[in-house]
Amino acid sequence: MKTYADITPVLERQLLLQLGDRIKRLRKAQGLTTIDMAQRVGISRTTLSSVEAGDPTPSIGTYLRVMSALGVAGDLAMLVSDTFQPAPPQSAGANTRRGRPQVQVLVRSDSDRHQAQDLQSLALHEEAVRLLRANPELVQRARETLAKWRAKGPSRSDSLWAEWESILAHGTWRKALGRTRRAQELRQASPLPTVLPDDIRQGVFSQVKALKQGVLIGDAADELPGEEGMR
Repeated sequence: MKTYADITPVLERQLLLQLGDRIKRLRKAQGLTTIDMAQRVGISRTTLSSVEAGDPTPSIGTYLRVMSALGVAGDLAMLVSDTFQPAPPQSAGANTRRGRPQVQVLVRSDSDRHQAQDLQSLALHEEAVRLLRANPELVQRARETLAKWRAKGPSRSDSLWAEWESILAHGTWRKALGRTRRAQELRQASPLPTVLPDDIRQGVFSQVKALKQGVLIGDAADELPGEEGMR
């Protein structure tokens, strides 16, 4: 198990995926359809689907409104309260000897449901899209790779490759960055990872490997006030 001081891109994505999953479970537990929920919050069903997919595109305000409608906005409210923040200097709280609460959160991907594999694929594609947006010349490299694959003859991936030709031509990257079945299929037949430098690819592999083992987020290594004197 590894403790992270910083949130890595893969860990950040996993946290959002888990948040989206929790929101979806809560909605279903309350017997709300996507139409009911979208109307209650005042957003489109497309935006609600993005929230439940853990998509980073919706604003934090949108996530908060959805969580509020489900009655769990207090979870976010705790983050802005004094509970987990140092007390202001010269205040009574600052002078107390009691340490602030120690919070530890274990984050782990569920490899039994192929979640780790799909998370890795999603992370690789997000990194590739970031590079393609910064350097459009890489799009041509992806097109050349796709052309080589298609030149080998008929394949079960032909329909996916045809869709990739359209995605590369129009930059409609979001089609391959979702959690839908089609997006997953597109990622399985994608030329995008071929444009990634090896260091970026290995970095994603390392981050996903850490998640499989479990990542602990928190202050476990910090000592509470007076702890040294108790030894």
